[in-house]
Amino acid sequence: MHEHSCEHAAEPCTRKVPIFAALTDDDLSRISVMIKHRKFAKGQPLILEGEPSDTLHIIQRGHVKLSKMTPEGKEQILHVLTNGDFFGELSIFNSDELSNFNAYALNDTNICMLTRSDMEQLMTENPEISVRILKSVTKRLAHTENLAQSLATKDPEIRIAYMIMELSDKYGKLRSGDIHIDLPLSREGIANYVGVTRETISRKFSKFEQLGLIKLVGNKKMILKDPSGMEKIYEGLD
Repeated sequence: MHEHSCEHAAEPCTRKVPIFAALTDDDLSRISVMIKHRKFAKGQPLILEGEPSDTLHIIQRGHVKLSKMTPEGKEQILHVLTNGDFFGELSIFNSDELSNFNAYALNDTNICMLTRSDMEQLMTENPEISVRILKSVTKRLAHTENLAQSLATKDPEIRIAYMIMELSDKYGKLRSGDIHIDLPLSREGIANYVGVTRETISRKFSKFEQLGLIKLVGNKKMILKDPSGMEKIYEGLD
């Protein structure tokens, strides 16, 4: 793991993070000097549940999964984050906070880091940052509530349809009427996200393909061909 100032990175973190969008170029340049830049290899932990943390982590490039271990010892993925997303905000507002999740790099990932003291200074000088963080955290909370609602259903088809719609919304790109999705998770990761077995994922993906809802391209790409049909499954209307 390497560390250096983010101002030397190919693309400064500050220019791609929504929470800093309202700042001037001078402000962004000043923040860039504060930021430390680290590289994490695929599978490497960024932080583990129960560890103390005083750092805001910003994803410059790559994908990170946030997860918890269930009482049965199974991984439950909570969020999949990508470029411009951040985590660790609770430690910024509460100095006694311990991490309540694990964070792992899903691929080779570049992370920019701001300490609590630097963030407190920035938020004092630029209150808009606090408002933007609050908006992002609220959106993430809504996602967690939707995930909990999805996991509460005993129908794995509905859970998987929810996951496909979510990945489509976050990672999908419209091409010729279809939505092309670069999947950030392996089949096992997808299974851990929706709380089903890997075999169930494969079986339901095959069914969705037969129905003409999706097309799989290897293990890393999915084409969503019928979003409205998939949404009907998620809503339990099919």
